[in-house]
Amino acid sequence: MISDQKFVKSFFIRTLILLAAVIGAVVLFDPFYQYHKPLPGLKAVLTDKEYQCVGTLRNFDYNALIVGSSVCENYNNGWFDQGFDCQTIKAIRSYGATADLKVLLDIAYENHELDYVFYNIDPSSLSASDEPTYVSTGCPMYLYDKNHFNDYQYVLNKDVLMEKLPYMLAFSFIGDYDEGDSYNWAQWKYFGADLATGMYARKPSVAKMQAENVNEEALEKNIALLTSMVETHPETTFKFFFSPYSMLWWDNAYRTGELESVIYNEKQAVKALLAYDNVEIYFYQDAKEIITNLDLYMDMIHFSKDINYWVYDKLAKGEDRLTPDNYEKRLEGMRALSDEIVKTEILKYYNN
Repeated sequence: MISDQKFVKSFFIRTLILLAAVIGAVVLFDPFYQYHKPLPGLKAVLTDKEYQCVGTLRNFDYNALIVGSSVCENYNNGWFDQGFDCQTIKAIRSYGATADLKVLLDIAYENHELDYVFYNIDPSSLSASDEPTYVSTGCPMYLYDKNHFNDYQYVLNKDVLMEKLPYMLAFSFIGDYDEGDSYNWAQWKYFGADLATGMYARKPSVAKMQAENVNEEALEKNIALLTSMVETHPETTFKFFFSPYSMLWWDNAYRTGELESVIYNEKQAVKALLAYDNVEIYFYQDAKEIITNLDLYMDMIHFSKDINYWVYDKLAKGEDRLTPDNYEKRLEGMRALSDEIVKTEILKYYNN
């Protein structure tokens, strides 16, 4: 009996020591950055935005954010640091819905003052739900809340201990990992017209064009989310920009009957945002030489890192800025270019 008791006691103690060692290792190195920024000598290895973005927003040092969907992941933070004399990290959410991005911005503002927000507006974000989607899409909410009692899902996670932590250490000490390339995927992907058209499920027929204000209710709510961020933080310069989606995207908008509503939504959003002194808006959707060159894309919207740099360079130079005097003309020009795309440019790849 005494021997059995000693065994149980010894097993219990050893188990506690092992658990403490596991928890200690995860908390010390913290590959999801939930408790602190990287230890001295370690790099910020950022490859899992759903798991790491919130931690970096709470614990890293920065005064500027690159905010947007997956098309923003291939920007190098260092470009913006140099071009705007700031310290930049990314706040990324796939699909870039306004409500989701506002959640990330609200977290950033909890403990940081921001000089700049470089915010990519995806057309779909203006008609998306104004409710955040983190819970409904299965994000690890134990990393998003501030309840440390449910952190056992992180600190006692086999994948974190055996995969994520060694991965972080390896990239810190081996190779030439660039911290500015956080969440970058371009280096692992192929680009080209064959790939882009192969990923595009082109509809065989053209739907009836929807009314331009078909998404009016959702649009108004999303514009309200955007303007509330701008109003609440007058100390921040918001540089909104529209990225150059490929002509496949515009062809699809035409064939699904959404084109008129896309242009209308953008006009209304731009008009509302231009009313604020701390807002600048830049328009790169109508770069014909880029959007009609499918060799620069991997699908309808995702472009090569060269285009990310092109957009950054334009922003840094203040080029293609929308103003109250020119925004309607530029957007009408995009409408005209979309007509050209569906009537001539797309026929280089599709025989109607």
